[in-house]
Amino acid sequence: MPGNTFGHLFRLTTWGESHGKAIGGVIDGCPAGIPLSEKDIQPDLDRRRPGQSNVTTARDEADQVEILSGVFEGKTTGTPISLIIFNKDQRSQDYDKIKDTFRKGHADETYQLKYGHRDYRGGGRASARETAMRVAGAAIAKKVIAQNSTTKIVAYTKQIGDLTYDKPNLDVIEQNSVRAADLDIAGKMKTAILAAKEAGDSLGATIEAQIIDCPIGLGEPVFDKFKADLAKAMLSINAVMGFEYGPGFDVVNLKGSENNEIEIGIYGGITNGKPITLRIALKPTASIKIEGRHDPCLAPRAVPVIEAMIWLTIADHYLRNLCT
Repeated sequence: MPGNTFGHLFRLTTWGESHGKAIGGVIDGCPAGIPLSEKDIQPDLDRRRPGQSNVTTARDEADQVEILSGVFEGKTTGTPISLIIFNKDQRSQDYDKIKDTFRKGHADETYQLKYGHRDYRGGGRASARETAMRVAGAAIAKKVIAQNSTTKIVAYTKQIGDLTYDKPNLDVIEQNSVRAADLDIAGKMKTAILAAKEAGDSLGATIEAQIIDCPIGLGEPVFDKFKADLAKAMLSINAVMGFEYGPGFDVVNLKGSENNEIEIGIYGGITNGKPITLRIALKPTASIKIEGRHDPCLAPRAVPVIEAMIWLTIADHYLRNLCT
């Protein structure tokens, strides 16, 4: 089963299943001499972990990460960095009733068709639990970039249903359980999510992210454009159904003279240092009215995952730039 590695020079490989003994990851290509410990990684994992509020899954995982290799005397050695998180709160018996059933909207059917069998316990390898290692790997990517850059990435829930807002306040994102950048709308979003949860249903969402002080010159023509790798990174995340950056699909409503006045931070697939705004569409959680514990809306925990995939993309292109 190939396809478990992301990146060219800064590479993350993840392994493990939702209800297996553990999940893990290996970072290859991290430069030597960067200060690193579990304390640098854990805060980002805490933002993604399950069981953090009543608008997320009730599965209770501390997601405590351990560094197994690649760090000596508090600094990276340049060798592969191996990470592990042990699963603690699996309830595999919850899925016994559906082991012979394909759940709508899940990878159950395609895994069975491709491999001849599947891990039906919470989706196995197809579970979003795998994204914990993306977040852990991105915490290391962030340290790589921070050596010579003031780059900042911030994502937030922009829309749930018809609830949205125009002026994000980046200071309040971590002050509400849905991670919206507007406290008034956040309360309404939470109410909508809980109503869907009570009804045994789920809601989709739009996540918006801003890249501030992005390094200049990221992106390799022709097929490795920065925007192309961003798209791959976003669409590799579970439940992501769409990606756009800058004016996105709204460009169809603009004239060339209008579009030319919009600064988007990427031209010719290469970054110019200006801010980059992107948006991601998340489908409503497919796991509804079935056994198991699931998020009624994926947005709150998807926010740190989306940030993570942006960091991984930037780190990879950043190191590639150093080699040119």
